[in-house]
Amino acid sequence: MTGKALVCDDSSADLMNIKNIVEGVGYRVSVATDGGEAINKAREEKPDIIFLDIIMPEMDGYETCRRLTDDRETRNIPVIFVSSKNQKADRIWAEMQGGKGLITKPFKDDEIIDCLQRYTPAKHNS
Repeated sequence: MTGKALVCDDSSADLMNIKNIVEGVGYRVSVATDGGEAINKAREEKPDIIFLDIIMPEMDGYETCRRLTDDRETRNIPVIFVSSKNQKADRIWAEMQGGKGLITKPFKDDEIIDCLQRYTPAKHNS
């Protein structure tokens, strides 16, 4: 069985880059361009992992993550932040919101794949 991933980013370039990396190792990927859409898709599709941008209009990634981790249906889905925010305080705040990690943009393919292997090991095919 292949895993399912949800990628949420308001940048279409970053969204497609992450989607291509994740699909390249055998995952089915759905995408969202804002926090509200990500929450709805997470509840509907129950992905194995979520890659989430922090800086987005309307609802930022931190708020999105808090809502996901507060929801009984989505609280066990690992959330990995992918952001240009890379200070130590950003990493600590990301963890405090329920995130499992933070990957800094520009990211490398291996960083995304490492998170897939670490947080969804039973689903990883390669």
